[in-house]
Amino acid sequence: MKRLINLLVFVTLTLFITSSFSYNSNPKTFISELVNDAISTLNDKNISKADKNKKIETIALQNVDIEALGMYTLGQVRKDLDQATLKEYKILFEKYFLKSLTSRLKDYSSQKFEVLDAEQKSETYTIVNSKILENSSGPEIKIDWRVYTKDLTKPLIRDLIVEGLSLAKTQKEEFASILNSNNNDINILFAKLEEFIKN
Repeated sequence: MKRLINLLVFVTLTLFITSSFSYNSNPKTFISELVNDAISTLNDKNISKADKNKKIETIALQNVDIEALGMYTLGQVRKDLDQATLKEYKILFEKYFLKSLTSRLKDYSSQKFEVLDAEQKSETYTIVNSKILENSSGPEIKIDWRVYTKDLTKPLIRDLIVEGLSLAKTQKEEFASILNSNNNDINILFAKLEEFIKN
């Protein structure tokens, strides 16, 4: 009986963690639902920290174009890499991105979020304007979301512009600095990513 109960608990947790999160395909509503789901998860006192992180990671894996973001941040050096090295980079970048995301999000769990507007820039991109409202934890922060909409049924986040600063561009410049300082040795970048993931 005890084994059966343990199995049921395990299955329930697995379904909770790996369930498919489906948001509205309208970019403005998509961002609103996604962020509110993340904030709700972070503030849920009935979920352990580990399970919160897993749910946030699942949301990110399904709704952020991590591979495209990784290729952009790697810059031109990606054209000189063989497929095995590129595959290794993609795996490391995904782990790096998810670790970075879960470590930063907790800082915003107590703040209120508001979607303001959305502007379709092209057939494949929409910019969603939002802000984190000022409170005792911090000042108002303007955030623009670059949403990739080539597949109208499945929008994907490709960048955040926080107070006018592109996080993707900032990450690209950071990686470029590491590579430029080390004769474009990709293994040095890999070591930096692995160090961040482990800490």
